[in-house]
Amino acid sequence: MSTATPQLDLTPEERASLQARAATGRAAYTAKKRLTSRWASACALVLAVAWTIPTFGLLVTSFRPERAIKTTGWWTFFSNPQVTLQNYQTALGTDGSSGLGPYMINSFVIVIPSVIIPICLAVLAAYAFAWIDFRGRNVLFVAVFALQIVPIQVTLIPLLTLYVDAGLAGTFWTIWLSHSTFALPLAIFLLHNFMKEIPKELIEAARVDGAGHVKILFRVLLPLLTPALAAFGIFQFLWVWNDLLVALTFAGGGTDVAPVTVALANLSGTRDSAWQLLSAGAFVSIVVPVVVFVALQRYFVRGLLAGGLKG
Repeated sequence: MSTATPQLDLTPEERASLQARAATGRAAYTAKKRLTSRWASACALVLAVAWTIPTFGLLVTSFRPERAIKTTGWWTFFSNPQVTLQNYQTALGTDGSSGLGPYMINSFVIVIPSVIIPICLAVLAAYAFAWIDFRGRNVLFVAVFALQIVPIQVTLIPLLTLYVDAGLAGTFWTIWLSHSTFALPLAIFLLHNFMKEIPKELIEAARVDGAGHVKILFRVLLPLLTPALAAFGIFQFLWVWNDLLVALTFAGGGTDVAPVTVALANLSGTRDSAWQLLSAGAFVSIVVPVVVFVALQRYFVRGLLAGGLKG
């Protein structure tokens, strides 16, 4: 009785695909083994502690009375705990120059359209670059990709001149348009790479069923783009929320359209001795992006890795 293992009748393409998958699996196993070693875990733990201690110190400082902050370090809180909510009441209030309440509202008003606008435009542009064959497509895509290396600083004065001439200076439109313009190259590049990884047979099957470009985009591709859209949305949210340069240039320091980052900069410049207000305001400003990132981090990682592997 023969005990030889039966050989599968595979085509050269299928055999090459199996070999590629096996090589990818071995590489992934090797990388996982290296990253899960004791030294890697120890380094990750040290980095986590080093990044967490300043944030924890800021949190403790924000709850300490003004006199305790100015006379002792935050680590003395554990030997002589003193807690007050007055710092947050003053920082989040709407009265006085130290109140951050209106600026927090402005930040939300700025960040939501600044995320939605580039996503909507980038989805359309990425689909055109990925699945519509037109003259000069590759050259135009390279030009869009090259825009990522243009420094933001060199565009501020020309954009501000255009906004003043158009009568938009001092409004939310200037910040929305600026952030959307700066984000479009990266958004188009990321979504284009993700779309190119979708099997061509899926698009062809939709066309055979009579679907046009609009139906293919919104019915077939858009549900598959959730990881990439979430990844870019999180990245753009964090960028816009923490931005100071664009907001300070186009919004100024007034309470009408300035975000919380501008308010913190003004607070540190005009009231540099009010450390209790700075600590409370700074901690409030970092809570929102931290919550957003922690809640959606799995989509962020999946979206960034979506166009990096084939199989």
